Amino acid sequence: MKHTKQLSEPLSVWLAQQPLQPLFLQLLALCDDAALYIVDRNQQVIHWSQGAEQLSGLYAKDVTGKPCKQEYAITDSDDHKKQFIKLLQTDGDKVELEKITQFVHDHQGAFAGGLGLLRPVSERSANIAPNASIETSGAEKQGFHGLLSRSPAMQAVFQIIQNAAETEATVLVRGESGSGKELVAKAIHDLSARRNAPFLAINCAALSSTLLDSELFGHVRGAFTGAIKDHSGLFQRAHGGTLFLDEVAELPLELQAKLLRVLQERNYIPVGGDRSIDVDVRIVAATHRSLREEVKMGRFREDLMYRLRVVPIFIPPLRERREDISLLIWHFIQQHNAANFRQIEKIDPQAMRALLDYAWPGNIRELHNVVEYAFAVGRGTTLRCSELPPEFREARNAESQPMQNSPLSAEEESAAIRRALEQSNGMVTQAARSLGMSRATFWRKRKIYGI
Repeated sequence: MKHTKQLSEPLSVWLAQQPLQPLFLQLLALCDDAALYIVDRNQQVIHWSQGAEQLSGLYAKDVTGKPCKQEYAITDSDDHKKQFIKLLQTDGDKVELEKITQFVHDHQGAFAGGLGLLRPVSERSANIAPNASIETSGAEKQGFHGLLSRSPAMQAVFQIIQNAAETEATVLVRGESGSGKELVAKAIHDLSARRNAPFLAINCAALSSTLLDSELFGHVRGAFTGAIKDHSGLFQRAHGGTLFLDEVAELPLELQAKLLRVLQERNYIPVGGDRSIDVDVRIVAATHRSLREEVKMGRFREDLMYRLRVVPIFIPPLRERREDISLLIWHFIQQHNAANFRQIEKIDPQAMRALLDYAWPGNIRELHNVVEYAFAVGRGTTLRCSELPPEFREARNAESQPMQNSPLSAEEESAAIRRALEQSNGMVTQAARSLGMSRATFWRKRKIYGI
């Protein structure tokens, strides 16, 4: 367990000469802008700062002296832990917070309560290189067989991967381009009893029907012009292991029939061959399309769809798990730092804000490319806005213009704030920036207007 930092001798001597209660109260007053709160041994809130009000949307008068909500609880197992919590504020806003806790002992050494500090995920010190390992953060697992996430949705995906790997079931991974579908397939293989056998992968959209047939099922000598010798297909080479079929929705209908036969009969006939080959291969398929929609359009066999999606796994896009953005950015920065070409130790706050607010249509692959771009075009230890690709500058230029300098009436200002919230889908930071306000000013004006 991590212990409290040892006080320096001068500080210890000084504290011994002070009346501690007034000193403590002065510290609380000084830290009122910080999102600090305190609970007693019974999990009742005994202090709720103004900063905690702003972040949580809960007012001190409504929570002090009452049992704290479960997400704010501080138990004797939470010492020095960082947790990431998603909250729905009383005004309907969604907010993601980092909770850091420290518990307190009484004179007998028993648990007497704890202190909690809240920080917004998008505004915490994510622009400073983390010293701690990215594999774990508090109680939450962040690294899982090459997949990095602190998102609750991805933690659920990790559990499905773990459970599915213990079986021989066929898995269908659904996710947008760049979301890490092959990493999911590899994790399933590595966790399975087949881990010591081959893991092979193929993109079904990358080859013509004829080449894909030969690549999957192999061919015999003389099967077609240029077939000068027998060729073992992926199914034969992956015997005993796992075959990952990426973009399986692009598989031509004639090859869908052959794939169905392999799944049903566990054998196939190579191109130009006259005898079947038995095979023991686990299939993990992936697609960014809905196979049900492809079936409705007549482009995919319904019987094959059901054979493939015995265990469906959906990977949420990066824009739906924004708490992972800074984690992944620093993961890729650390990878490039290791090459010793350039060492990035800090991200300019403006650049971090642009990275956190970006929609990431290309998901994790695009994020990796952006980091690589920054290493290529920039120099120095700080990653700056000017080192981000052009689409980031275009996105900023497309944002709503700030309020005019001329003063607005209360009605106009209230309407502008409501409109900004609607246009940002309730994202407070984005709405505040579009109006040229700080988050604190935006929150204060919402309180004034009762929005």
